[in-house]
Amino acid sequence: MEEQIELIVKWLRERAEDAKAKGLLVGVSGGLDSAVVANLIKLAYPDNSLGVIMPIQTSEKNIQDAIDVTTACGIEELTIDLTDTHTNMYQTISNGLQENNSFSQGQDQLANANLRARLRMSTLYTIAAHRNYLVVGTDNASEWYTGYFTKYGDGGVDILPLVDFTKTEVREMAKVLGVPEKIIKKVPSADLWEEQTDEMEMGITYAVIDAYLKGETIPEADKVLIESMHEKSQHKRESLPMYRR
Repeated sequence: MEEQIELIVKWLRERAEDAKAKGLLVGVSGGLDSAVVANLIKLAYPDNSLGVIMPIQTSEKNIQDAIDVTTACGIEELTIDLTDTHTNMYQTISNGLQENNSFSQGQDQLANANLRARLRMSTLYTIAAHRNYLVVGTDNASEWYTGYFTKYGDGGVDILPLVDFTKTEVREMAKVLGVPEKIIKKVPSADLWEEQTDEMEMGITYAVIDAYLKGETIPEADKVLIESMHEKSQHKRESLPMYRR
């Protein structure tokens, strides 16, 4: 894993140099994947890396976890509270939909959550433009394969250093990098709504997804679910369909 870390750090520098960028930034949630990426970009650009914390009705615990991540790896930290922005924007959209008789209560939670992810993406790119940094994504192989990311949200990034590593491997990487133990053991959550967890939302554990990706035998029902998630989310991994004359 030490060798993989060295290769990723080298790759990060090469991608930034190719793009004529001065450094790298990542949104830090207080979770495992963003903690690992924060450490990697700090190694790649010790003086030109940034961890951005973007709470949206986020618990004090998760905010503190994010601060502990940036403190532990020594990366520069910037906090942009998007709570009021999100509340005002979603309320305005919801009011318009209700007036148009288009509001769907069944889609409300997901639409609300996706707006959070897309506001964070927009925030990262605004900051990146001012600094001439690349936006670094945090999606791992398990999330990428199943499509467990928001299109143009956390999936809207410049580069993805962890996309070839399972959640289990990212956890191993975190140990080598010295990520705080409480972050390594933390229940994975995209912080999309109160008490939301990744595995509860997906209906399957990362351990089972990782096993599937490694070619191991898993229960048939889990295999069907993973393959269904992969098929339904294929559009997220492809370039935009374009009509050609």
